[in-house]
Formats: sequence, structure tokens, C-alpha cells
Amino acid sequence: MSSDSPENPTRLLMVTGMLGAGKTTALRALEDLGWEPVDNFPIRMLPILMETERGLGHASEDGPPPLAIGFDARTRGFDPLSIIADARALAREKSVEVTSLFLDCSSNELERRYNETRRRHPLASDRPLAAGIAAERELLAPLASWADVVVTTTAFSTQDLQQSLRELFAPSAPQSMTVTISSFGFSRGMPPIADLVFDMRFLDNPHWVDALRPLTGRDPAVADHIARDPAWDDAFARIRDLVLSLLPRYEAQGKSYVNIAFGCTGGRHRSVFTAEMLNTALADAGYAPVLLHRNLDSGCNDLVEGAAKS
Repeated sequence: MSSDSPENPTRLLMVTGMLGAGKTTALRALEDLGWEPVDNFPIRMLPILMETERGLGHASEDGPPPLAIGFDARTRGFDPLSIIADARALAREKSVEVTSLFLDCSSNELERRYNETRRRHPLASDRPLAAGIAAERELLAPLASWADVVVTTTAFSTQDLQQSLRELFAPSAPQSMTVTISSFGFSRGMPPIADLVFDMRFLDNPHWVDALRPLTGRDPAVADHIARDPAWDDAFARIRDLVLSLLPRYEAQGKSYVNIAFGCTGGRHRSVFTAEMLNTALADAGYAPVLLHRNLDSGCNDLVEGAAKS
């Protein structure tokens, strides 16, 4: 089948957004999903690129690989209204399927990221950083309004953004549901992507045992301490049974990704141990979960954990 067949159009994802909102991370994640990414592409050349793409032909019965084109306010010839017009013209062609993704982020968070990296905003060369961000937001407003998908990354970690893009832009549906189990610390913020969240702060906190404080929920001594809590056996059994009863129902509804998160105060002991235990239980039940520990490497902090028990 030729590459310009209406039954097998070229998939084109146009990726843009606020500088610092995660475009580079997004394109890397899309590449891992099988997209062919091109960053900082001279966007005025897009019609020529697509014409070349259609003329190449592809031997694969699955058609041409999907393209992800990254561009932003720094791109040569950047004109939002012209970009939208060119994209709409391509979308009218049956041989091209156009989708647009806009990555947004709060101005305060963008300021924090710029200050952290000490990079200069390209639109704030002789102005305060906030003014440059405001000017960029105004410039990109037509693209934000036009976008098919807007992802706000204000509270996202790199893993959160990658997970969101997996759910949105996997080129084909996965063969089975992907289950992710994660641990986190409430003191460092809730995970922005989670279907089930369990608060494990009712368990006795190993942080207040001097010998256990520098360890984590992966260490046997911490595991023994938590498992000896009178509430542990019944609570974990109920959580495990609930999750095992829900997962087939999620799968039957066509859900591709399920995210299960366990939280404790600092994200190093109780939540980590529980996530590890559920990971083992799901593996025993025939699942192949992905296990992530968001705050495992965060240092011990008495202020984070709260006042010691008397």
C-alpha cells in the first residue's frame, strides 16, 4: 500500500508550548513510543517535508512511521497564525492525519525552572523573566486555543509527563494493560497521575527509630518493623484484594494504563515497603507491574516527618 493511501495516512503530531514546559522530554518519550521526532524544525518547511514524506513510500504494511514535529517561539519563521493555516491545509489532505499537542505550565513554575537552571528566557533579553514569560504566553495563545490536546505540566515530574504521553499517543493499543505501582511522600506533593491512592501514614513510622531512619522500605529491618504493626496484615490484605478485584474490571473497560500510588509522610519507608509488597503480589497473580519510587532518594528530614513520638 502506498504511503499516500487514505486508509494508511501519515500521522503527524505537532508539539509546541511554553519554553520550559517539557517539549524535549515529550519528544524523547514519543521516540520511545515509536514516533520519529524532529525538534526545532523550521516550521515554514512543513508542507515541503510532508510532500517529501509522501513521495518516499514505505515498505511496511503498517504504513509510514508517525512523525512528531517539535517547534516553539525560538523556531525560525515562527508565526502562529501561519502555522495553524498550514496545519489545517495538511489536515484537509486525506494522506495526512494531523494532531496538535500544546505543553503548558504555570508562569510561577516556569520562573522557578528558569531560576533553577539559570537559563535566560529568549523573550526576556533586556526585561525581567516574568515579562518574557508573559510575552511568550501572549504570542502562543492562538496555538494553545487551536491545540487538540493541552497537557499542563506544572505539577508533573519527568515520569508523570512520560506516562501521560504513553496514554495519549502510543501509536497502537498495547497488548495488555500496563500497571504502574509507585510510592511517594505527601510532604513533597501528591502524584498528579494516579487512579488509586492509598495513604499508609496510619502505620507506625520507622523514621522515629534511630537505627531505621537512614534505611528505606526496601531494607529487611524496616520491612520487619512495618510488618509487626498490628494494623499491617489486615490492611494490606484488603488493599491487595481490592486491587486484584479492580484490575480485571479496568481491563474489561479497555483501560490501557492503571496507576496505583502509595503515600507516607516522607516517601521512604512505609509507602516504599507497601509498594514493594503489592508489586510482588501482582507479579504472583500474573501481572507485570512497573515499580517506581518517587522520593526514595530524598534525604531524611525531621521537619518533613513531623514531631517525634514521646
